Amino acid sequence: MAITTGIVLAAGEGTRLRPLTVNRPKTMLPAADRPILEHVLDVLVECGIERLCLVVGYRRERVQEYFGHSYRGVPITYVHQRKQLGSAHALGTAADAVEGPVLVLNGDRVIEERIVDDVLDGFDGDPTLAVLEHSTPSEYGAVRIEGERLTEFVEKPNSDDFRLINAGVYAFDSSVFDAIDRTPRHEGELTLPDVIEALMHDGTVHAVTTDGLWVDATYPWDLLYLMRELLSRGLVSQPKVDAQVWVAESARVHPDATLQGPVVVGPDSEIGAGAVLGPNVAVGRNATVGANATLRDVLLDGDCRIEAGATLLDCVAGETATVGAGTVVPGGPGDVRVGDTVFENQRLGAVLADRVSVGGGVTFSPGTLVGAGVDIAPGVYATGTIADGTEVVR
Repeated sequence: MAITTGIVLAAGEGTRLRPLTVNRPKTMLPAADRPILEHVLDVLVECGIERLCLVVGYRRERVQEYFGHSYRGVPITYVHQRKQLGSAHALGTAADAVEGPVLVLNGDRVIEERIVDDVLDGFDGDPTLAVLEHSTPSEYGAVRIEGERLTEFVEKPNSDDFRLINAGVYAFDSSVFDAIDRTPRHEGELTLPDVIEALMHDGTVHAVTTDGLWVDATYPWDLLYLMRELLSRGLVSQPKVDAQVWVAESARVHPDATLQGPVVVGPDSEIGAGAVLGPNVAVGRNATVGANATLRDVLLDGDCRIEAGATLLDCVAGETATVGAGTVVPGGPGDVRVGDTVFENQRLGAVLADRVSVGGGVTFSPGTLVGAGVDIAPGVYATGTIADGTEVVR
Protein backbone atom coordinates (compact mmCIF):
# COMPACT_ATOMS: atom_id res chain seq x y z
CA MET A 1 0.00 0.00 0.00
CA ALA A 2 1.72 3.17 -1.22
CA ILE A 3 2.08 6.17 1.08
CA THR A 4 2.60 9.58 -0.48
CA THR A 5 1.78 11.86 2.48
CA GLY A 6 4.14 12.58 5.36
CA ILE A 7 3.04 14.18 8.64
CA VAL A 8 5.86 15.78 10.60
CA LEU A 9 5.25 16.58 14.27
CA ALA A 10 7.03 19.88 14.84
CA ALA A 11 4.99 21.68 17.49
CA GLY A 12 7.11 21.19 20.62
CA GLU A 13 9.38 23.67 22.34
CA GLY A 14 12.25 21.51 23.52
CA THR A 15 12.39 22.73 27.11
CA ARG A 16 15.46 20.65 27.99
CA LEU A 17 17.38 22.54 25.29
CA ARG A 18 16.78 25.91 26.87
CA PRO A 19 18.06 28.60 26.64
CA LEU A 20 18.52 27.80 22.93
CA THR A 21 14.75 27.37 22.43
CA VAL A 22 13.68 30.68 23.96
CA ASN A 23 13.13 32.20 20.52
CA ARG A 24 12.47 29.15 18.31
CA PRO A 25 11.28 25.55 18.48
CA LYS A 26 13.66 22.66 18.85
CA THR A 27 13.11 21.66 15.22
CA MET A 28 14.75 24.90 14.07
CA LEU A 29 17.95 24.49 16.08
CA PRO A 30 21.06 23.95 13.96
CA ALA A 31 22.17 20.46 12.98
CA ALA A 32 25.59 21.24 11.48
CA ASP A 33 24.86 23.81 8.74
CA ARG A 34 21.03 23.84 8.66
CA PRO A 35 18.01 23.32 10.92
CA ILE A 36 17.14 19.88 12.25
CA LEU A 37 13.78 20.00 10.47
CA GLU A 38 15.41 20.56 7.10
CA HIS A 39 17.28 17.27 7.46
CA VAL A 40 13.95 15.56 8.24
CA LEU A 41 12.22 17.01 5.19
CA ASP A 42 15.17 16.04 2.98
CA VAL A 43 14.74 12.43 4.04
CA LEU A 44 11.02 12.48 3.25
CA VAL A 45 11.56 14.03 -0.18
CA GLU A 46 14.30 11.54 -1.02
CA CYS A 47 11.99 8.68 0.01
CA GLY A 48 9.33 9.78 -2.47
CA ILE A 49 6.85 11.60 -0.22
CA GLU A 50 4.72 13.86 -2.44
CA ARG A 51 2.81 15.88 0.18
CA LEU A 52 4.03 17.26 3.49
CA CYS A 53 1.88 18.19 6.48
CA LEU A 54 3.72 19.99 9.28
CA VAL A 55 2.06 20.17 12.68
CA VAL A 56 3.41 23.36 14.25
CA GLY A 57 2.83 25.10 17.56
CA TYR A 58 5.48 26.78 19.68
CA ARG A 59 7.05 29.68 17.74
CA ARG A 60 5.41 28.31 14.61
CA GLU A 61 6.24 31.44 12.60
CA ARG A 62 9.91 30.39 12.62
CA VAL A 63 9.03 27.20 10.76
CA GLN A 64 6.52 28.73 8.37
CA GLU A 65 8.68 31.70 7.41
CA TYR A 66 11.70 29.47 6.76
CA PHE A 67 10.02 26.78 4.63
CA GLY A 68 7.06 28.63 3.10
CA HIS A 69 4.48 26.65 1.12
CA SER A 70 6.77 24.03 -0.40
CA TYR A 71 10.12 22.35 0.07
CA ARG A 72 12.13 21.14 -2.92
CA GLY A 73 8.98 21.26 -4.99
CA VAL A 74 6.89 19.26 -2.51
CA PRO A 75 3.83 21.18 -1.21
CA ILE A 76 3.54 21.86 2.52
CA THR A 77 0.32 22.15 4.52
CA TYR A 78 0.57 23.57 8.03
CA VAL A 79 -1.66 22.54 10.93
CA HIS A 80 -1.58 24.51 14.18
CA GLN A 81 -1.55 22.59 17.46
CA ARG A 82 -2.58 25.42 19.76
CA LYS A 83 -1.69 23.59 22.97
CA GLN A 84 1.07 21.00 23.18
CA LEU A 85 -0.93 18.10 24.61
CA GLY A 86 1.13 15.17 23.38
CA SER A 87 2.28 13.59 20.13
CA ALA A 88 -1.00 11.78 19.42
CA HIS A 89 -2.95 14.97 20.04
CA ALA A 90 -0.62 16.66 17.53
CA LEU A 91 -1.29 13.94 14.96
CA GLY A 92 -5.03 14.20 15.59
CA THR A 93 -5.00 17.88 14.66
CA ALA A 94 -3.99 16.85 11.13
CA ALA A 95 -7.00 14.57 10.58
CA ASP A 96 -8.87 17.01 8.33
CA ALA A 97 -5.75 18.01 6.37
CA VAL A 98 -4.79 14.59 4.96
CA GLU A 99 -6.37 11.65 3.15
CA GLY A 100 -5.43 8.00 2.92
CA PRO A 101 -2.48 6.31 4.61
CA VAL A 102 0.22 8.51 6.14
CA LEU A 103 3.79 8.33 7.27
CA VAL A 104 4.28 10.02 10.65
CA LEU A 105 7.54 11.05 12.28
CA ASN A 106 9.05 13.56 14.67
CA GLY A 107 10.51 16.76 13.27
CA ASP A 108 13.18 17.05 15.96
CA ARG A 109 15.13 13.86 15.29
CA VAL A 110 17.70 13.33 12.53
CA ILE A 111 17.45 9.94 10.85
CA GLU A 112 18.71 8.24 7.70
CA GLU A 113 16.59 7.49 4.67
CA ARG A 114 16.79 3.73 5.14
CA ILE A 115 14.66 3.93 8.31
CA VAL A 116 11.82 5.63 6.43
CA ASP A 117 12.26 3.35 3.41
CA ASP A 118 12.02 0.26 5.63
CA VAL A 119 8.74 1.46 7.15
CA LEU A 120 7.27 2.35 3.75
CA ASP A 121 8.28 -1.04 2.35
CA GLY A 122 6.90 -2.90 5.38
CA PHE A 123 3.49 -1.21 5.49
CA ASP A 124 0.60 -3.39 4.28
CA GLY A 125 -2.31 -1.56 5.91
CA ASP A 126 -1.77 -2.55 9.54
CA PRO A 127 -0.19 0.00 11.91
CA THR A 128 3.57 -0.17 11.44
CA LEU A 129 6.49 1.34 13.32
CA ALA A 130 10.27 1.26 13.08
CA VAL A 131 12.32 -0.28 15.88
CA LEU A 132 16.08 -0.29 16.27
CA GLU A 133 18.77 -1.32 18.70
CA HIS A 134 19.95 1.38 21.08
CA SER A 135 22.58 1.49 23.80
CA THR A 136 20.30 3.27 26.32
CA PRO A 137 16.74 2.01 25.75
CA SER A 138 15.72 3.16 29.24
CA GLU A 139 15.70 6.75 27.94
CA TYR A 140 13.14 6.03 25.23
CA GLY A 141 10.15 3.84 24.45
CA ALA A 142 11.50 0.30 24.73
CA VAL A 143 9.81 -2.51 22.80
CA ARG A 144 9.72 -6.27 22.43
CA ILE A 145 8.82 -8.03 19.22
CA GLU A 146 8.05 -11.53 18.01
CA GLY A 147 9.00 -11.82 14.39
CA GLU A 148 7.45 -8.73 12.84
CA ARG A 149 4.79 -8.25 15.53
CA LEU A 150 5.02 -5.72 18.34
CA THR A 151 4.30 -7.48 21.64
CA GLU A 152 5.30 -5.01 24.36
CA PHE A 153 5.79 -1.26 24.60
CA VAL A 154 7.25 0.28 27.77
CA GLU A 155 7.97 4.02 27.99
CA LYS A 156 11.36 4.60 29.68
CA PRO A 157 11.65 1.22 31.45
CA ASN A 158 13.45 0.84 34.76
CA SER A 159 15.12 -2.44 33.78
CA ASP A 160 17.97 -3.27 31.40
CA ASP A 161 16.06 -6.17 29.85
CA PHE A 162 15.32 -4.32 26.61
CA ARG A 163 17.55 -3.76 23.59
CA LEU A 164 15.11 -2.29 21.05
CA ILE A 165 13.47 1.12 21.04
CA ASN A 166 10.64 2.76 19.15
CA ALA A 167 12.34 4.85 16.45
CA GLY A 168 9.38 7.23 16.16
CA VAL A 169 8.60 6.53 12.50
CA TYR A 170 5.08 5.23 11.88
CA ALA A 171 2.80 4.26 9.01
CA PHE A 172 -0.98 4.32 9.53
CA ASP A 173 -4.13 4.17 7.51
CA SER A 174 -6.86 6.71 8.25
CA SER A 175 -8.33 4.58 11.07
CA VAL A 176 -5.56 5.89 13.34
CA PHE A 177 -7.59 9.06 13.83
CA ASP A 178 -10.49 7.03 15.25
CA ALA A 179 -8.03 5.28 17.56
CA ILE A 180 -6.77 8.67 18.76
CA ASP A 181 -10.32 9.82 19.53
CA ARG A 182 -11.07 6.79 21.71
CA THR A 183 -7.74 6.54 23.56
CA PRO A 184 -7.89 7.99 27.10
CA ARG A 185 -5.61 10.85 28.01
CA HIS A 186 -3.16 10.68 30.89
CA GLU A 187 -2.82 13.87 32.93
CA GLY A 188 -4.34 15.79 30.04
CA GLU A 189 -1.91 14.52 27.41
CA LEU A 190 -2.22 11.92 24.68
CA THR A 191 0.92 10.38 23.21
CA LEU A 192 1.49 8.09 20.25
CA PRO A 193 2.71 5.28 22.55
CA ASP A 194 -0.73 5.43 24.25
CA VAL A 195 -2.40 5.01 20.87
CA ILE A 196 -0.02 2.22 19.81
CA GLU A 197 -0.95 0.27 22.94
CA ALA A 198 -4.63 0.71 22.08
CA LEU A 199 -3.95 -0.51 18.53
CA MET A 200 -2.11 -3.57 19.93
CA HIS A 201 -5.32 -4.54 21.72
CA ASP A 202 -7.26 -4.14 18.47
CA GLY A 203 -5.01 -6.38 16.41
CA THR A 204 -1.55 -6.63 14.94
CA VAL A 205 0.95 -3.81 15.05
CA HIS A 206 3.88 -4.50 12.76
CA ALA A 207 7.41 -3.73 13.89
CA VAL A 208 10.03 -3.16 11.22
CA THR A 209 13.57 -3.70 12.50
CA THR A 210 15.94 -1.18 10.98
CA ASP A 211 19.21 0.64 11.60
CA GLY A 212 21.15 3.71 10.53
CA LEU A 213 21.74 7.20 11.82
CA TRP A 214 19.20 8.09 14.54
CA VAL A 215 20.07 11.04 16.75
CA ASP A 216 17.74 12.69 19.25
CA ALA A 217 19.15 16.00 20.50
CA THR A 218 17.56 16.11 23.95
CA TYR A 219 20.05 18.29 25.82
CA PRO A 220 22.33 21.16 24.72
CA TRP A 221 25.45 18.99 24.49
CA ASP A 222 23.60 16.61 22.17
CA LEU A 223 23.75 19.30 19.47
CA LEU A 224 27.53 18.92 19.41
CA TYR A 225 27.21 15.15 19.15
CA LEU A 226 24.68 15.54 16.34
CA MET A 227 27.02 17.94 14.54
CA ARG A 228 29.90 15.47 14.78
CA GLU A 229 27.77 12.64 13.43
CA LEU A 230 26.56 14.68 10.46
CA LEU A 231 30.03 15.97 9.63
CA SER A 232 31.53 12.49 9.81
CA ARG A 233 28.98 11.33 7.22
CA GLY A 234 29.27 14.43 5.05
CA LEU A 235 25.58 15.23 5.54
CA VAL A 236 25.95 18.95 4.84
CA SER A 237 24.62 21.21 2.11
CA GLN A 238 27.78 23.11 1.12
CA PRO A 239 30.23 22.16 -1.65
CA LYS A 240 33.26 20.08 -0.76
CA VAL A 241 36.63 21.83 -1.20
CA ASP A 242 38.94 19.35 0.53
CA ALA A 243 38.82 16.12 2.52
CA GLN A 244 36.01 16.62 5.06
CA VAL A 245 35.96 20.37 4.43
CA TRP A 246 32.88 22.05 2.96
CA VAL A 247 32.75 25.77 2.21
CA ALA A 248 29.91 27.76 0.67
CA GLU A 249 30.78 29.56 -2.56
CA SER A 250 29.91 32.93 -1.01
CA ALA A 251 32.05 32.36 2.09
CA ARG A 252 35.41 34.14 2.44
CA VAL A 253 38.24 32.14 4.00
CA HIS A 254 41.57 33.92 4.39
CA PRO A 255 44.49 32.06 2.76
CA ASP A 256 46.29 32.01 6.12
CA ALA A 257 43.34 30.42 7.95
CA THR A 258 43.44 26.70 8.70
CA LEU A 259 40.42 24.40 8.32
CA GLN A 260 41.05 21.01 9.92
CA GLY A 261 38.23 18.77 8.78
CA PRO A 262 35.58 17.92 9.38
CA VAL A 263 34.52 21.57 9.03
CA VAL A 264 31.64 23.27 7.24
CA VAL A 265 31.48 27.02 6.57
CA GLY A 266 28.11 28.50 5.61
CA PRO A 267 27.14 31.15 3.04
CA ASP A 268 28.40 34.74 3.40
CA SER A 269 30.64 33.83 6.34
CA GLU A 270 34.16 35.13 6.82
CA ILE A 271 37.15 33.38 8.39
CA GLY A 272 40.08 35.65 9.29
CA ALA A 273 43.84 35.28 8.92
CA GLY A 274 45.48 32.80 11.28
CA ALA A 275 42.17 31.39 12.50
CA VAL A 276 42.18 27.66 13.16
CA LEU A 277 38.88 25.81 12.81
CA GLY A 278 38.42 22.15 13.52
CA PRO A 279 38.10 19.39 13.82
CA ASN A 280 34.32 19.30 14.17
CA VAL A 281 33.25 22.88 13.53
CA ALA A 282 30.10 24.15 11.81
CA VAL A 283 29.89 27.85 10.96
CA GLY A 284 26.42 29.18 10.10
CA ARG A 285 25.29 31.72 7.54
CA ASN A 286 26.83 35.22 7.68
CA ALA A 287 29.05 34.39 10.66
CA THR A 288 32.48 35.95 11.28
CA VAL A 289 35.51 34.30 12.87
CA GLY A 290 38.26 36.82 13.56
CA ALA A 291 41.99 36.60 13.08
CA ASN A 292 43.87 34.02 15.16
CA ALA A 293 40.71 32.65 16.75
CA THR A 294 40.70 28.95 17.59
CA LEU A 295 37.54 26.82 17.37
CA ARG A 296 37.29 23.09 18.03
CA ASP A 297 34.06 21.13 18.45
CA VAL A 298 32.04 24.31 17.98
CA LEU A 299 28.60 24.94 16.50
CA LEU A 300 28.03 28.56 15.43
CA ASP A 301 24.54 29.57 14.31
CA GLY A 302 23.81 32.32 11.82
CA ASP A 303 25.18 35.87 12.23
CA CYS A 304 27.56 34.95 15.04
CA ARG A 305 30.71 37.02 15.51
CA ILE A 306 33.83 35.57 17.12
CA GLU A 307 36.47 38.26 17.51
CA ALA A 308 40.24 38.02 17.20
CA GLY A 309 42.17 35.63 19.41
CA ALA A 310 39.14 34.01 21.03
CA THR A 311 39.36 30.30 21.90
CA LEU A 312 36.18 28.20 21.87
CA LEU A 313 36.09 24.48 22.65
CA ASP A 314 32.96 22.31 23.00
CA CYS A 315 30.74 25.35 22.49
CA VAL A 316 27.32 26.08 21.01
CA ALA A 317 26.52 29.69 20.04
CA GLY A 318 23.04 30.79 18.99
CA GLU A 319 21.95 33.37 16.44
CA THR A 320 23.70 36.76 16.51
CA ALA A 321 25.87 35.81 19.49
CA THR A 322 29.05 37.89 19.81
CA VAL A 323 32.23 36.75 21.56
CA GLY A 324 34.89 39.36 22.33
CA ALA A 325 38.59 39.26 21.59
CA GLY A 326 40.68 36.91 23.71
CA THR A 327 37.68 35.26 25.38
CA VAL A 328 38.20 31.60 26.35
CA VAL A 329 35.72 28.74 26.51
CA PRO A 330 38.10 25.98 27.70
CA GLY A 331 35.83 23.04 26.91
CA GLY A 332 34.38 20.19 28.90
CA PRO A 333 33.83 18.02 30.77
CA GLY A 334 31.59 20.01 33.05
CA ASP A 335 28.54 19.72 35.25
CA VAL A 336 25.44 21.15 33.57
CA ARG A 337 22.21 22.03 35.34
CA VAL A 338 19.07 21.45 33.27
CA GLY A 339 16.00 22.37 35.29
CA ASP A 340 16.40 20.74 38.68
CA THR A 341 18.83 18.07 37.48
CA VAL A 342 22.62 18.30 37.36
CA PHE A 343 24.26 16.22 34.63
CA GLU A 344 27.85 15.52 35.61
CA ASN A 345 30.90 15.41 33.35
CA GLN A 346 29.23 16.40 30.11
CA ARG A 347 31.34 17.30 27.10
CA LEU A 348 30.25 20.92 27.03
CA GLY A 349 32.29 24.07 27.43
CA ALA A 350 29.45 26.59 27.17
CA VAL A 351 26.14 27.37 25.50
CA LEU A 352 25.59 30.97 24.39
CA ALA A 353 21.97 31.51 23.46
CA ASP A 354 20.62 33.96 20.85
CA ARG A 355 21.73 37.59 21.05
CA VAL A 356 24.33 36.99 23.76
CA SER A 357 27.07 39.61 23.88
CA VAL A 358 30.36 38.59 25.50
CA GLY A 359 33.09 41.17 26.06
CA GLY A 360 36.79 40.67 25.56
CA GLY A 361 38.92 38.59 27.91
CA VAL A 362 36.00 36.65 29.43
CA THR A 363 36.66 33.13 30.75
CA PHE A 364 33.94 30.49 31.04
CA SER A 365 33.88 27.52 33.37
CA PRO A 366 32.93 24.19 31.75
CA GLY A 367 29.19 23.57 31.50
CA THR A 368 28.09 27.23 31.56
CA LEU A 369 24.65 28.02 30.10
CA VAL A 370 24.16 31.65 29.05
CA GLY A 371 20.56 32.74 28.44
CA ALA A 372 19.17 34.72 25.54
CA GLY A 373 20.04 38.42 25.41
CA VAL A 374 22.67 38.23 28.17
CA ASP A 375 25.36 40.93 28.19
CA ILE A 376 28.68 39.86 29.79
CA ALA A 377 31.19 42.62 30.47
CA PRO A 378 34.90 42.29 29.59
CA GLY A 379 37.13 40.32 31.93
CA VAL A 380 34.32 38.43 33.69
CA TYR A 381 34.63 34.82 34.89
CA ALA A 382 31.30 33.28 33.83
CA THR A 383 29.96 30.11 35.39
CA GLY A 384 26.77 28.15 36.04
CA THR A 385 23.42 29.15 34.53
CA ILE A 386 22.93 32.81 33.63
CA ALA A 387 19.27 33.79 33.20
CA ASP A 388 17.87 35.39 30.04
CA GLY A 389 18.39 39.12 29.78
CA THR A 390 20.94 39.34 32.60
CA GLU A 391 23.74 41.90 32.60
CA VAL A 392 26.93 40.43 34.09
CA VAL A 393 29.61 42.83 35.31
CA ARG A 394 32.85 42.44 37.23
